[in-house]
Amino acid sequence: MTDQQTTGAAAEDNSPQFSMQRIYVRDLSFEAPKSPQIFRQTWEPSVGLDLNTKQKALEGDFHEVVLTLSVTVKNGDEVAFIAEVQQAGIFLIKNLDAESMSHTLGAFCPNILFPYARETLDSLVTRGSFPALMLSPVNFDALYAQEMQRMQEAGEAPTVQ
Repeated sequence: MTDQQTTGAAAEDNSPQFSMQRIYVRDLSFEAPKSPQIFRQTWEPSVGLDLNTKQKALEGDFHEVVLTLSVTVKNGDEVAFIAEVQQAGIFLIKNLDAESMSHTLGAFCPNILFPYARETLDSLVTRGSFPALMLSPVNFDALYAQEMQRMQEAGEAPTVQ
């Protein structure tokens, strides 16, 4: 009986593990270069969104993933505002093969961070007296697959820091 319990505990140690340790804002900025004049114009915005993720291995099995959302909104030809949020998280990830680890850091973790980043960005924009952006959901799995295909075609190897 004791041998079975010991073997079971050893098997559990090698099973994949994932847990979110902390979610936080790493950096935040907002600029409205044409205020207050922009508020007196007819509002016909065009929105440009840049999205980026990066990850960094921390001590042990901990990893930091940072999702950056950069938004530039123009009203006609004038920049109404520029807003950026770096939403970060610390995740404990153990016992994954390289492909699963890459997917977890490149798609699964950003999927977790996105709703927090979107809410932070909306709050920031409304505090600047502009309408909330209400960004649509992002399919990070599809973005990850596209990036892996691009890297494969370019002969690059995926990197996990």
